[in-house]
Amino acid sequence: MTPEQFEKFNPGIGPSQELSLRVSVATLVRVLFENPSDGVLMLALERKATLHEAENGGVVEIKSQPFGGAIRIRDLKALQDLIGDFHFDSEGSRSEQDFRIFIRPTAWQPVRQFCLEQLSRADDPILETGPERELAEEFADALKISLTPAQYNLKPIATLIEDDPAPTQNIHARGYLTARVYRIFEATIVDSSLSDAMMRNSVSISNQDLTALALADAQNGGKGRANAVLALPIQHIREAYLAMSPEDRNAPILLENNRLDETVPALFEGISVPKYQKL
Repeated sequence: MTPEQFEKFNPGIGPSQELSLRVSVATLVRVLFENPSDGVLMLALERKATLHEAENGGVVEIKSQPFGGAIRIRDLKALQDLIGDFHFDSEGSRSEQDFRIFIRPTAWQPVRQFCLEQLSRADDPILETGPERELAEEFADALKISLTPAQYNLKPIATLIEDDPAPTQNIHARGYLTARVYRIFEATIVDSSLSDAMMRNSVSISNQDLTALALADAQNGGKGRANAVLALPIQHIREAYLAMSPEDRNAPILLENNRLDETVPALFEGISVPKYQKL
């Protein structure tokens, strides 16, 4: 969309009486690499520290989640032609054209089908369908490394739907019911030097270190955020989820003092997560 077209069609921000259902469409990436010291297959997650305001002055939350992020809407008019008016959930989402929007609840089924059709295409003109941009941005944040496609092999795995809307914890729309679509990929790191850097980052930066970095970021005028890598043997994570009831996988868990986001079990084949429908 050209700047002129964007000025003509410029969706609003935030929910309204009619536009009350939030929809989030994103990629999740199963990042795998071999531990350089022993060859054990590791799963790399994005470890995020975020400063939240509280009565006592602020609390830093640390959680680990799959790499990936919001899918961009390349053609806003195509979506408008399908469902009519919609709003982005924040100014940031609007400026990036991220698929984090408020729609009429009755439009969910058309949007759901629209996403399934577009995301099945390798280079769709309407939606961004790959995770490469988000992977590069997140590796830069966590590792201060410029990731290139030559450093990993990428393949699509599945699409997940969360049909039963649940309240979001997103700071821009906290509490609003959100339906979700996830496109799952696997990225296998083939650059041994990158595998080494990821392992060093995971081992050398503790959660306490990450908390201090987030606080320092806030003191320096930032948003109070800091990122690192969490690398754990993938078999350990799989076994932890298999030992749980399916219902317990719907929520975040603690594993080796690390809080794993509820999206992590979605990366695994053969592990049922009731709130997700895998297609």
